[in-house]
Order: sequence, then C-alpha cells, then structure tokens
Amino acid sequence: MTTNTTNPTAPAPYAPEHPPRLDWAALAPEVFKAMVRLDTAVGRGLDPTLHELVKIRASQINRCALCIDMHSKDALAAGESVERIIQLNSWEESRHFYTEKELAALELTEAVTVLTDGFVPDEVYERAAKHFEEAELAQLIAAIAAINAWNRFGVTCRRTPGHYRPERHK
Repeated sequence: MTTNTTNPTAPAPYAPEHPPRLDWAALAPEVFKAMVRLDTAVGRGLDPTLHELVKIRASQINRCALCIDMHSKDALAAGESVERIIQLNSWEESRHFYTEKELAALELTEAVTVLTDGFVPDEVYERAAKHFEEAELAQLIAAIAAINAWNRFGVTCRRTPGHYRPERHK
C-alpha cells in the first residue's frame, strides 16, 4: 500500500473522481422516463437474479462503471453471492458457479452485446431457446437490449460510479 508523505501512517488518497460530462436524464427527461418504463417492462417475467447477472455482464463488456456498480449492489441486495458476481467476468472458466440456464443467458448476452460478426450465432440462440420459453426468451433479449442502451448513456455521459445505494431506489 502506498502511504501519504505528510502522514506516513495514513493511506495515500484515491485519485480524484471525474465529473459527469452531461446530465442526460435532466436534459432529456422524457427519454429517461421512457428508459425507466422500458427497464421495468423488460424485468417482468425474468428471474430477478438472472436479470441482474445479465445486466452486470453486459455492463462489464461495455465498461460502464456506473452500471457495474449499480447492478452489482442490486444483485447483492437481492441475495446474490459475492463469489458469483466476482466470477462473472470470466464465467466461461467459472461455469461451475452457474446453472445451464444462466450460462445460456450469459452467452446470449455476450453475443447480443458484441455484434462484431454482425449477427447472433445460431448455436448461441438455439442454446438459449432450449432453456427459455419463447415469451421468456423475448423478455431476455429485450433486457439485454435495454441494459446495452443504459450502458451507452452511462459511458458516453461519463456517469460516476460509487454513489448508488439500492435502498434509495426501491
């Protein structure tokens, strides 16, 4: 650990927090309200734990620090284990932490989030379709699309992580 030179026993201060670029929610309140309604709608019919895992994983891929912070805290508040959240970034090597259904959802999340090949591979879609009824699969795809939209707002506007508290938003 680095120490503070003026007080050798005190830890070094953290780097300064960067300011947000734009408060898009305040400047486009109707869009923000529509996103909140979308987020509420896509969560219906999905297992809450699975939904949080999907939101965390997409946010990790998109490097949205605000969303990683928020959804990790929401998952913990809902009873998810620290271990499963920590392992999520390397879920392919940590498959034994997740159910087959969760693995199919995580794989679909990655395929929908990273469209570098321009499509979701048939085998990824088919694996998800084996574990989810059609209506639930439609909800899952909508949930993945919604978190990707949130991530893009968060990353572009440089929303600051670390201040979210689940109890304030329930």
